[in-house]
Amino acid sequence: MDELRETALALLVSTDAQFKVSQLHSLFTQYQQQDVALNPSKQFDCESLDLPGRPVKPELVPPLRAPKRRMDTIEGRAILWHSLAHIEFNAMNLALDAIWRFPDMPKEYYEDWLKVAKEESYHFSLVNQHMQSFGFSYGDFPAHNSLWEMVERTTDSVIARMALVPRTMEARGLDAVPGIRDRFAQIKDSKGVEILEIILQDEIGHVFIGNHWFNFLCAGEKVSPITAYRELAKKYHAPTLRGPFNFEARQQAGFSSEELSLLESPIEKRMQAV
Repeated sequence: MDELRETALALLVSTDAQFKVSQLHSLFTQYQQQDVALNPSKQFDCESLDLPGRPVKPELVPPLRAPKRRMDTIEGRAILWHSLAHIEFNAMNLALDAIWRFPDMPKEYYEDWLKVAKEESYHFSLVNQHMQSFGFSYGDFPAHNSLWEMVERTTDSVIARMALVPRTMEARGLDAVPGIRDRFAQIKDSKGVEILEIILQDEIGHVFIGNHWFNFLCAGEKVSPITAYRELAKKYHAPTLRGPFNFEARQQAGFSSEELSLLESPIEKRMQAV
């Protein structure tokens, strides 16, 4: 019988995006049918592995060198969709990484991140198929790698990973997606709007999962989530959070009233508290 965390690592190593997508759906189904085992204590030797596995394209460039996203041309809109596809590809990989990398967490932790991985793969497929409908595909444009860079910084600590990837980097999507959705509504891209609505609702759940496990780990260490986040953000050089913020979505995603009130403070007073 296959083992969940070992299989997640094998999928993470794969360089074929479509293979990851199809196999992730199979893995999710097989786990639900109890055809895949789970060994939370399993240890891995991954020093020789190149993580994550990526296709040859897209070329990875610094954020300032990423192509400009414009709404007044088909190619400009394709660049925007491509950036979203790249985010979803990285999000799929980060969920796989969260499954294999951190041992001895509760069973529900691994099940949560398997669900996230499956949903991120679905988002990737939706975005890529929509992009293909007007002549482009994932890999056609350069992309930056900021999300995965934070994944790499937090390989040594599950509490840092929960604090700084789902509830920091991914939570920015809760703020950004409504504006992007509205731009596509203005040009009457109804399919694009539908895709972005799906992504927004699912991402609320993904950030909620990050918040849940961050708070679980803080309770285990008997530390305040506010204090812990401030210290982790400083230690791992997390980006300073800048508005505007989607307070409704963040509340649904499990941020506390105290955390949300800190976001309303002037930026120099937030001290990266949420």
